[in-house]
Amino acid sequence: MTKAEAPAADGGIADPTTEAFWAACRERRLVVQRCRACGHHQFYPRPLCLSCESTDLDWVEARGGGEIYSITTVCVSVTDELPPPYQLAIVALDEGPRLLTNIEGDHATIGDRVAVGWRERPPLPPLPIFRRVARRA
Repeated sequence: MTKAEAPAADGGIADPTTEAFWAACRERRLVVQRCRACGHHQFYPRPLCLSCESTDLDWVEARGGGEIYSITTVCVSVTDELPPPYQLAIVALDEGPRLLTNIEGDHATIGDRVAVGWRERPPLPPLPIFRRVARRA
């Protein structure tokens, strides 16, 4: 199989900007981009820094913790793999970027601390999801 015929790391959805993200997900590592020029962290992946517009970006491993910035409960069936009701949230990672994700486990609310986990979906790479670890004080 030639490189052109080989499937992308995420089954064909990846582009050159997201390939490193999906490769890290296969290893159950959550990564975000970091600008070498100004140190800004960002997610979702982009070809340039949102802070200074530099194209000198690197991938760094996130610690995997964050806080729920916004959350809703979805009660409509969208896919068989995700039966309702389920929680969909924007998580502010400790590194700064915000990530749209699912919250699994206990009912969560804005301000709750969460930690990354992984939802398996063979043959595609696992998706980062989050679980509540503590309520805001």
